[in-house]
Amino acid sequence: MQTWSSKVSNYVLKNGLLSQERLNEAMLFQESIQKPLEEILIHSGWIDEAELCQLYSSLLNIDAKPISLSLHDSDLEKLADVNIDFLLKNNIVPVSLVDNKLAVAINSPYVQEGLDYLRFTKLQVSFVLVTNKDLQLLKEQLQLIRPETVKEHSVTDNIEKLKEMASGAPTVNLVNNLINQGLKLGASDLHLEPVNGRYRARYRVDGILKEADTIPVNLQLAVISRIKILSGMDIAEKRRPQDGKIEMRAGSTDLDIRCSSLPLGSGESMVMRFLVKSAVRFDLDKLGYSSDLVESISQDIKKTSGLILMTGPTGSGKTTSLYSFLNQVNNSKVKIITLEDPIEYQLDGINQVQVKPDIGFDFSAGLRSIVRQDPDVIMVGEIRDGETAKIAMQSALTGHLVFSTVHTNDAPTAYTRLMELGVEEYLLNASLLSIMAQRLARKLCPHCKEEISTEETYAYVDKYDLLPLQRKYINHETSPILYKAQGCEHCEHTGYIGRVAILEYLPCDKKIKAMPKDEQLLNRLYEHMSNSELRTLQQDGFIKALQGTTTVEEVLRISG
Repeated sequence: MQTWSSKVSNYVLKNGLLSQERLNEAMLFQESIQKPLEEILIHSGWIDEAELCQLYSSLLNIDAKPISLSLHDSDLEKLADVNIDFLLKNNIVPVSLVDNKLAVAINSPYVQEGLDYLRFTKLQVSFVLVTNKDLQLLKEQLQLIRPETVKEHSVTDNIEKLKEMASGAPTVNLVNNLINQGLKLGASDLHLEPVNGRYRARYRVDGILKEADTIPVNLQLAVISRIKILSGMDIAEKRRPQDGKIEMRAGSTDLDIRCSSLPLGSGESMVMRFLVKSAVRFDLDKLGYSSDLVESISQDIKKTSGLILMTGPTGSGKTTSLYSFLNQVNNSKVKIITLEDPIEYQLDGINQVQVKPDIGFDFSAGLRSIVRQDPDVIMVGEIRDGETAKIAMQSALTGHLVFSTVHTNDAPTAYTRLMELGVEEYLLNASLLSIMAQRLARKLCPHCKEEISTEETYAYVDKYDLLPLQRKYINHETSPILYKAQGCEHCEHTGYIGRVAILEYLPCDKKIKAMPKDEQLLNRLYEHMSNSELRTLQQDGFIKALQGTTTVEEVLRISG
């Protein structure tokens, strides 16, 4: 006769949830700790809650389906002799009562005491399997309609109680499930935030926030506390922002998670940024830059001195691009040092330094230190003040190739930003090699993208003057073709999969150096770009749309 572990093993293999190698690893671990095999699988992140629920459904021959609470006051009166508190404690939730038939929700077969209790009631009992998250929501709904229940949730400051809640199986499983679901969706961030007395979860997928399931009320404090513990934050501190880091392995994926907590009037907001080590390749060709821009950038990064700036808002891929530039010059003959806050990815052969402003080791202090380390190439994560800007530019004048970022909307505005920080005109003219502005546009799903009509296409062509771009960068002979996002099972019905970089490139040439650096500089720079046929962010995006990579709507969304 098959054992329970054998049935679980056969199921996960048959349904492709796990490889034989991974299963053997789990079974070996099971022998050492004597826990159910499926518990090891979900705690390790190799299966998620929904897959566990389907596993139990198949092996126990019990329906697994979403179910809502349909008990009323009159039903609760009929259940007066049933110890509902005992059932809830054993993770059994009554959900409906019709005549003498009671339907209950469970999330596991390991609720023996509750099942034994139900055998002695006079009711006909049927079961439905739900995920742990759905079970907690059903518990909340039931507690809210029970008159004897205290409906105000008190928040304890007892640290030991918080730790106990954070290490409980429901909390551990829910946090693991949130992370695993984020990885499956390809999310860059997970946002947990209080809204109307509840905590909602949202994933940022391809730059767009996507609503996930609400976190059950009774697990909200426990979930935030668990994330704080895992990331090295102080779980008792709720008045100040905190930052932390989690290094973990989710299934076969090595994952770094940057965590940030922010106190709000109604609780704490927690943002977790997923950095999947194996998912990022720092290669210029993988960024999606046009070939002419790749050639220009390659010429810049071959130089031995000067400053190359990347501009754009948070989340526009600046760091990934700079890492790709560094990767091009990284070899045994070159010493590279970076100053970062935080260090997002570890790069082989590169000396990466984490700045620590709280002890006075900020970008400017770090930059003064690393120039004494005899580097050939320097990367400064961000120019935030005049002192950092001046030291970076002076370093660029003394035989160092320097990369950095500033927060501006486009490439020309970087000049005015540096001037606002107090950088002298001679430093701008002597040190700057090029300035780039970048955005990330969502890529059309290749499985479901669809051509728009000729009438719509030419309406866009006329409105945004796309014909010169079509003739110069696509094909002089063919007519323009534009696409729209449809949506299918491959792209989660969004119409988009992944993102591509859109770039504005401004070489700091002799003409720009000769321009007076006064209040009219910005207008002169825009005019210079137009006369020199240097395309703007929006125009580079339109080229991607004409190539069928993205849509005009997406280009307008990210380029303003």
